[in-house]
Amino acid sequence: MGPIYQLQHLTHRYNGHVALRIEELHIQPNTITGFIGPNGSGKSTLLKLMAFIEKPYEGKILFKGRAAEPFSDIIRFHVSLLKQEPYLLKRSVFRNICYGLSLRGVRDNLQDRVYEALALVGLPGHRFADRKWFELSGGEAQRVALAARLILKPEVLLLDEPTASIDAASAQIIKDTVLTALKKWGTTLLVASHDWEWLYDICDTIMHMFRGRLFGSGRENFLFGPWEKLDQRLWVKKLHDGQRLVVPPATLDDAVAAIDPERLLLRADKAPYDGFNHSIKGVITHLMLEKSTQQLLAIVQASNQNFTVKMPLSTVQSSNLLPGMTVWLSYDIRHITWY
Repeated sequence: MGPIYQLQHLTHRYNGHVALRIEELHIQPNTITGFIGPNGSGKSTLLKLMAFIEKPYEGKILFKGRAAEPFSDIIRFHVSLLKQEPYLLKRSVFRNICYGLSLRGVRDNLQDRVYEALALVGLPGHRFADRKWFELSGGEAQRVALAARLILKPEVLLLDEPTASIDAASAQIIKDTVLTALKKWGTTLLVASHDWEWLYDICDTIMHMFRGRLFGSGRENFLFGPWEKLDQRLWVKKLHDGQRLVVPPATLDDAVAAIDPERLLLRADKAPYDGFNHSIKGVITHLMLEKSTQQLLAIVQASNQNFTVKMPLSTVQSSNLLPGMTVWLSYDIRHITWY
């Protein structure tokens, strides 16, 4: 089976400014792909193009091997985008959710279909179907908007910051719901989010975005400048607490450095260790299991910089590493690459 999406030589501009530049990207069907990056990195622009709401300034987007235009029959009713701020029509929950079916000309078993969609997002139909749009909390509105898309059983569902302004319980329900969509209907999911923990827990692939470009797999630690030249061999970034993050010479002042999570060593002390020539101090904020590898991911906050460290479960157990513990991150600058 070929890719469901193929992006080729894609460029998009707003008012002459390049907002997105992607040479090539393939998305396989029945997978969950996450895009992570800071505000302005191009995540929302990419999702709008892949939802065929906008047409790229240059380049092509193939959907199931065919060139597709916004609102064309190729993608009509097959691709659905849930934006960060849910938009609901000024009508009841029931009429919001069945609106897409009405456009398709579907009239049978509407109540059963709406109640099923509401159940998928954790909202009892007998309590919510008759509510007006303004009677919903932020989390409930987001879940109703998601139900309105799930009732269509889309081939592709795109989610833009689905957990940005909702409570933890709603975020968990949305996570369970999209996994259900993948399992029941084979829905391909594309998710843009700042919530790395949420993405790490559900995605098959994660890609990092910065200044409209894609970087690596998203598992790497991406280190953004500004960088300062220390000497002929070393550059540094000054962290807020006075520590210095030492790197090899940068290709540009605003270049992005990257280091693989498996190339970082996490220890309780700063004692020298063979091959790891630089260290910074931080605090473990999270420990989580990476399902695909059964390895532990430790999230360490060093001043204003977060790092992800991947290690075997046995290492965590033998070192008694716990959230809240102060640790040292050691690394070899030869393992840092530049983008």
